[in-house]
Amino acid sequence: MNDREEESDEHVRQEGGGVSLRVDRWLWCTRLFKTRSLAAEAVAGGKVHVNGKRVKPAHPVRVGDHLALKRPGFEFECEVLKIPDRRGAAPIATACYAETEAAKAARAKFAEASRLAAAFAPRSPERPDKHGRRELRKLRGRD
Repeated sequence: MNDREEESDEHVRQEGGGVSLRVDRWLWCTRLFKTRSLAAEAVAGGKVHVNGKRVKPAHPVRVGDHLALKRPGFEFECEVLKIPDRRGAAPIATACYAETEAAKAARAKFAEASRLAAAFAPRSPERPDKHGRRELRKLRGRD
């Protein structure tokens, strides 16, 4: 085992043995949310379900639990594989969960739809000049 592999397990609690972590903290540590407060807000708002049940931010997550997160456009589903000690690098974070095949397909479909929508969205070749800005203000009702 090289140094990099040893590093990857350094900040992960051992599986089993009743080890748990708050659901909001687990979501933040696994980099599914940028901040812990955003994770807590999503959990409190009913966007996160653990084993099919709506939970509070302090609900414990254990190895083997099934999480479902409602994201704009698709639902992310995963199984908890490990409990991280702290927020670490992305490869360590992604090793803590296994995304379901259905969730992977839904995410890929959403990404493709987003790419297509961006490709067909009208784009201005340049910034509007003074006359163009005045026209935009009139259209928006600001002038």
